[in-house]
Parts: sequence; structure tokens; C-alpha cells
Amino acid sequence: MESKMSRNQLLISAAVAALSILGAAVFLGSKDAEAGPPKQPERSDIEAGAVLYTENCASCHGAKLEGEPDWRSPKDDGTLPAPPHDRTGHTWHHGDALLFNYTKLGGQAALAASGVTNFNSGMPGFAEQLSDQEIWDILAFIKSTWPDRMRETQEVRTKGEQIQGGS
Repeated sequence: MESKMSRNQLLISAAVAALSILGAAVFLGSKDAEAGPPKQPERSDIEAGAVLYTENCASCHGAKLEGEPDWRSPKDDGTLPAPPHDRTGHTWHHGDALLFNYTKLGGQAALAASGVTNFNSGMPGFAEQLSDQEIWDILAFIKSTWPDRMRETQEVRTKGEQIQGGS
């Protein structure tokens, strides 16, 4: 009985230590530990986002958010064509932090920051062309086109990112 108790105590101690380390990593890994990962501001302008989308995104992702043809098959250079941002794509599968960082930093840098190094993304970064608020406005516009179920699923993904502390 005593050895079982010691083993249980050891497991509990290890679990507490692991959670403490994870919590510290999340806290220290965030630029602003109080703010956490980026998420859609309450004040986003969907109409401005529609204009900005047309000016900055439609040339690759389509005027109607339809993406490039055959977007799941790699091009000759190994990159995937621009995916649709409408209900037929996978944008709604991702939380706000990933969507924001992917747009701001570009696909390669955002993935590398998340520890993904074996994927060749063709998505450029827009940090030099768009302000953070403009990126959020574009994302608000894109989200506004999704059915309720997809928006709800995307919100759950965002909450998961917030809990985990990253993108």
C-alpha cells in the first residue's frame, strides 16, 4: 500500500510540475503575457475589410473568396495554391491567432514560429502593407461570409488557442 501511495504521489507531483512548466512557457512565450495570443477585436470593420480584401487578397484567393483552382494539389515549386476562404475552404478550421499571424508574418514565418518546418507556404506576409487593425478587418469580413456553424467552430478553435497560449 505504501509503494502505491508513493507512486501516486510521484505521478501527481510530476503532473503538477509539467503543468507549471507549461504555464511558465505560455506566460514567457507571449509578447504580452496579459493579452495572450492575438484574437479578433470586438471593434472590426467588416465593410473596410471587404475593400481591403479586394485590394490585397482577391488576386490570389479570388474575388468571391473561392481560392485558386485545384488548391489542394501542390504546384511545381511545392507550394499549395491559395485556398478558398469561403465555406468550401479550411480557413474556418483555424483560430484567430494562426489566421492573424499567417497573414501578418506570412505562411513560412508563422508556421516556423509554431514549430512547423516541413511545409512550404507561398503565403506572403503583409506586415509592411497592412496595419494590425486592417488585418483584423479583413479577417472579420472573411468570417462574416461563413454560416453560423462554421463561425461557431472557428470561435471554439480561437478559445483553444487562448487556453494553450499560442497559435
